[in-house]
Amino acid sequence: MSDATQFPTTTVTLPSLGRFRGAMNAAIGIGLLLALWWLGGWVVANDDDLFAFADFAPAPTLERLWEMIATGEVLEMSGPSLMRVGLGLFYAIAIGVPVGITIGRVKRINEVANVPFQFLRMISPLAWMPIAVMAFETWDGAIVFLITMAAVWPILFSTAAGLRRIDPAWLKVARNLGANPFHMLFVVILPAIAVDILSGVRLALGVAWVVLVPAEYLGVTSGLGYAINDARDTLDYARLGATVVVIGLIGFTLDWLCMLAIKKFNWVRDTAH
Repeated sequence: MSDATQFPTTTVTLPSLGRFRGAMNAAIGIGLLLALWWLGGWVVANDDDLFAFADFAPAPTLERLWEMIATGEVLEMSGPSLMRVGLGLFYAIAIGVPVGITIGRVKRINEVANVPFQFLRMISPLAWMPIAVMAFETWDGAIVFLITMAAVWPILFSTAAGLRRIDPAWLKVARNLGANPFHMLFVVILPAIAVDILSGVRLALGVAWVVLVPAEYLGVTSGLGYAINDARDTLDYARLGATVVVIGLIGFTLDWLCMLAIKKFNWVRDTAH
């Protein structure tokens, strides 16, 4: 048979193999997590001192989770929490990006602000809770303030670090081409540090999502943190476990969306694959 009549062969590219291997490894990780969860539930159910918490096991938790999804309870408890986190991140970005650009651009301001900012960054956001309760008229306002205090620092410092990494030649060329401050900011600086800002937002989102639950222990009667507290008080451990799963799933989804945005705006292509 001549070469012209040979049947085409199918080849598997390295990126395809890499994606398949990554999916397999992720499935293994999920399987191990579920196995450890089941093992922990079995140990608790067979312990005379802990059997009251047996509803934390996978079967009752997932059964209750499905019931909460079917009745719309998951959406009802998640909506207020997502709104509070969204507002907190909005204010953190509105503060962190301009201040980060300023301290990254002006050396003198960076030297003056560095120590106070580092000091404030190391204070737990929850330590501001008494001040937030006194300063804001509503519980929602206090919670958004706590989330903002948690989220602003990763955004601010990531923005400043990104600005310091900009090649000075870019700014010099832009000035030589007649760029005014508006063009310098929106045509040169922001595109150059977009990935740094998004990386800061991703870190900030993780911190904010962790702070959200204890912050919602304040006087609100809605949200995921309130649902956790209410399930604990009513000894409904299946609902508590299901709410924990919901918190993890939403947090994972938000982080994944941030990761996609970072890849979208990353103009430096990954050459590893």
